[in-house]
Order: sequence, then C-alpha cells, then structure tokens
Amino acid sequence: MGGGVTEEARNRGPSYTVTCEDYVHVVEFSPFDPGTPGSLLAYGGNLFVVVALCRFQEEDLEVEGLEFNTLRVFHHGVRIDSLAWSPESHLDKLPQVVRFCTAAADNKLRLLTSDLKDSHEVKEIEGHSSYINQVVFEPTEGRQIASVSDDHTCRVWDLDGNEAALFKLRSPGMSVCWHPAEVLKLLVAEKRGVVRFYELVSQQALLSLDCGQSPLMAADWCRPNSLKVGAVVGTDWVIWDVTRSSYPQRKKPCHVDRARLFRWSRANENLFSTTGCPGKIHSQLQVHHLGHPQPVMIGSSTVGGGLSWHRSLPLCVTGGDRKLSFWMTEM
Repeated sequence: MGGGVTEEARNRGPSYTVTCEDYVHVVEFSPFDPGTPGSLLAYGGNLFVVVALCRFQEEDLEVEGLEFNTLRVFHHGVRIDSLAWSPESHLDKLPQVVRFCTAAADNKLRLLTSDLKDSHEVKEIEGHSSYINQVVFEPTEGRQIASVSDDHTCRVWDLDGNEAALFKLRSPGMSVCWHPAEVLKLLVAEKRGVVRFYELVSQQALLSLDCGQSPLMAADWCRPNSLKVGAVVGTDWVIWDVTRSSYPQRKKPCHVDRARLFRWSRANENLFSTTGCPGKIHSQLQVHHLGHPQPVMIGSSTVGGGLSWHRSLPLCVTGGDRKLSFWMTEM
C-alpha cells in the first residue's frame, strides 16, 4: 500500500470483540430501527443463527464499551452463506417480531420469523440450482425477497416462497441490493464485472455499469446517496457515480491477494470498507474514506466471514473463528 498510512492506522486491533461458540460465516447489523435503544445484529455459523441486541458507548453514555444481549439462538442445521434483515422486525411493541432470511449451503433460502417467546416459524424457499451469494429484503415493507446465485439468475420471491420475478444473467450473480429511496429498482452485480439496474414492474434492464475487468466479487449501493455504487473486482475497489459514466470514476488497488467484500457505511456516503479473500489464517479489513488517499484503518481478523456497518455509527463488524470483531472508525 505504501505512502500515507500511519503505522497506528495500519495495525489497528478491533474496538470491541464478542466471543461466539461457532465459526462465524456471516454477520449483519439490521439497517432498520428496532424501536428500542440499540441495534439488532444476527450472525450465523455452521449450524446456528444467533440474534442479539447491541448498544455501544458511542451512542449511549450509560453503556460501558459494548452491551451485547443475545435474544435467541436459532437452530439452522446447515451452513449459512448470506443473511438479510426484514424491516418488519421490531422490539418496541408486543408481540415482538424478529424476521430475517438466510441463504444456505444447500441452495435454499429460509425465512425465519419469531416473537422471541413461543412462536417460531421457518419457511424454506427453493428454486435456485446453485450456490446463493446474497439475499436482501424489500426495504420499506419487507413483503418481498431478492436473491442472486451462481446459477446465473436473480430471483424475487414473495413471503410464501412464490417466485415473483426472474432475471437471467450472463455470469454468476454476486450481489443484489434494494435501496429504500429506489424501491422499484434492483441492483444486480455479476461476476463478469457488470452491474445492472432492473426495473421491477417492467422487469427490464435500465442501466448498466462496467468495471472494465473481472472477477467482480461484491458490490453495494450507497444508502446515504443512491447515485453511488461501489464494488471490489480483482485486487481493486471501484466506485461509480451513476449520473456520469458507465465506467468507474474512482479505482484503487486494495488487497494484494484479491478483494472479497465491499460495504458502504450506512451513515456516511464517503466511508466504505473492503475485505481481502481469506488467507490460511488471517483476513484483512480496510476502511476507506474518499477524502483520504490511503485507507483510514487496516485491521486483521482470524479467517471468518461477513462484513456489515452499523445503521448510524461509523462502526463495522466482521466475523471470525469463534468471535465477532467491531471496528470503530475515528473520523
């Protein structure tokens, strides 16, 4: 990387860690307000999904460091590869509702709904014929789910598991995003380096962005500014302003051994994070700010999976071997 990263920024340990009982493949903060102080978080391993409520001292001065309360452990029985929160999840009135969807190693989606007491429902959704890379809920009402797969499709489902739309792709679908300000559009990123917006009513492709290289491993649609799209492709991160060109406006090498994940901050349109493809022992996390030429933070965690930003703090979480690591960015 060279240049302007201070040694301190280069070798940061996590701000907080939480010990888990299983290897963590996926971790996701809910982007939605649960109606009570704190944020919902779910993480998944080989057999279980754990749902917790987190509060940080940065948002509540009465908290010392991190308050982490496990709400429920869901037996899942198969390895989890992606997880998405429903906007219908809430803790402020009874019955409480926790609803999320997982994509698993058996090529099925599972819609899990619980009142955190006696009622607990699992709905299996089948249709993909290969590995599912990402799943997402429609972000305003949560009545539909979209998923992308190595089977060269993006599919939209209702909550009964019926397929509402099917988009045929020319390569594996790596990422799918649904933006709260653009609910009639889906962003779909393909491994060949192309990101497309689809109009959900007509089911037509609207706009295409091109990395100019491959393999694209992940893409994200910026929540604070819907005109920004970012991705990791090869060893680089790339960013588009969709009003300007189909080719990226910004591009930079980030991970020597190939980049794996890209996630925008949910609170700051200039902040984003990337992870490298896991090595044998460690995986690298980098936090980038568009106003800085070098990463503002570089961290390393034992190999795991998942990367997610808190809905209002400049804080992201990564999963690892029996632990979660939380990284606060000082901006």
